[in-house]
Amino acid sequence: MRTSRIIAAAALLLTVVASVAFAGQRQCWKGSGGWGSGGSYGRLYDVKTVETVAGEVVSIDRITPRKGMNYGIHLMLKTDNETIPVHLGPSWFIEHLDKPIAAGSQVEVTGSRITFDGKPAIIASQVRLGEDILKLRDENGIPVWAGWRRR
Repeated sequence: MRTSRIIAAAALLLTVVASVAFAGQRQCWKGSGGWGSGGSYGRLYDVKTVETVAGEVVSIDRITPRKGMNYGIHLMLKTDNETIPVHLGPSWFIEHLDKPIAAGSQVEVTGSRITFDGKPAIIASQVRLGEDILKLRDENGIPVWAGWRRR
């Protein structure tokens, strides 16, 4: 009887330890730092305001669009008509691209024109750099970094 109680207690302890370890692993995968399509920032993307603009990349900066989000990358694009911020995506995605976009590059950006902090901006769905196309969102505005977790 005593041996079975010890085995039962050990099994219970092992179950608790495994549950805590598994919960810790799940937290690593939770969310996209606020860059998912379901958050307040992601909902700014509107398929009805999608347009394409072309111009020269003036600068590339890190931004934190909303409090609590991980920082992201945006560029300032000088077109024939304006200089407009273009929000690309989370830094953990953009900074690991094979072919980075640099200041001075000529690009064509397709994305949703929004008002951000009271000023016009574009949330990019794709960027064309020469013959290369960087796909950032699908036709519904779902980020490509959302991957398998799309609903």
